[in-house]
Formats: sequence, structure tokens, C-alpha cells
Amino acid sequence: MKNKAKTPLDVHIDKLTNSIENITTGEVFDTVITQLTAKDNKQIVAKSWQFDWQSELKDKTKLIYKLTTVNNPNIIQGLLSIEDKQDHVFMHLIESSKFNNGKEKIYLGVPGNLIAFACKVSVERGYQGFVAFDAKSALIKHYQDTLYATHFRGLRMFIDNKAATRLILQYFKS
Repeated sequence: MKNKAKTPLDVHIDKLTNSIENITTGEVFDTVITQLTAKDNKQIVAKSWQFDWQSELKDKTKLIYKLTTVNNPNIIQGLLSIEDKQDHVFMHLIESSKFNNGKEKIYLGVPGNLIAFACKVSVERGYQGFVAFDAKSALIKHYQDTLYATHFRGLRMFIDNKAATRLILQYFKS
């Protein structure tokens, strides 16, 4: 069996918001995070995304989630790939949609919202919010400052109970 190399997270946390925020107007939109299904295939074509989400979707060890707004559930704002490690949740990939990247992005808060969701899943599974991930070395300090994540060793980082609670309360009302 071929061993796939792990891709370190390479997403900039632009702003911790409450849901997602229109960068121009400041208007906040409530979000919904649901599991990505095969029916969503048309929206996750390779040219629109940096990562191969079709491959992630086929990997039965991973759960793939999509972030949409309550008022527009057909437009995917971002995607998240996680795995249940039996004592914590591991984030494999996270990506904002093409229109939420760069200088012309429409919404702030997409990556933070998805990471808060991973923490919420961890709490729901009894892991006290613990989430681990590998980070690009240039972003380790950024994740420490924005997510209150802890650098473990190498590229590995984790979000503990206290940091997870802070993120969950930031993004989820209940």
C-alpha cells in the first residue's frame, strides 16, 4: 500500500468572526456546515479548488464537510477534511473557495469557522475539543497567535480544550 505524504495546513486565518463576514459591507451571514456528498461533485471540480477533494471524498477514513450560508446553501464557501483518531480529531485539509481567497475575497472568517467546527466535532465525540494538524512551518506562529494552537514538534500542532472552547463559542451560538 502506497503511503501518501501529509499536506500541512496552508490557510491564513484572516479574521475570527461570528459566522462569515462580507469584507466590503461588514454584513455577517449565518453559516451551516454539512457533510459533503457525492451530489456536491459538480461544485468541487479540480479547477476551482487547490486540493483534490474528489480523492478526499473517496478516502473512507476521512469526513469531508462543506461550509455554506444559511440563505444560500448551494454555494460552498469552504471545505474541511477531518479524521476521527479515537482520542482526537485530525484536520487533513482546509480550504476556502476560490472567491474567498486573495485580495478580491468576498468573505472573512471561512477558515476560522471550519476549524471551530472541527473543535466542535471533537467535543461531540468526547475528545474535549482536541484537534491536531500539521502546519506549514511559516504559519506555526500565525496559528499560535490566531487559534491559540500549541506547537508540539516538527510541523505538528494541536488545539487544546481551552482554545477549542474559545473557537466554538466564537462561531456557534449553542
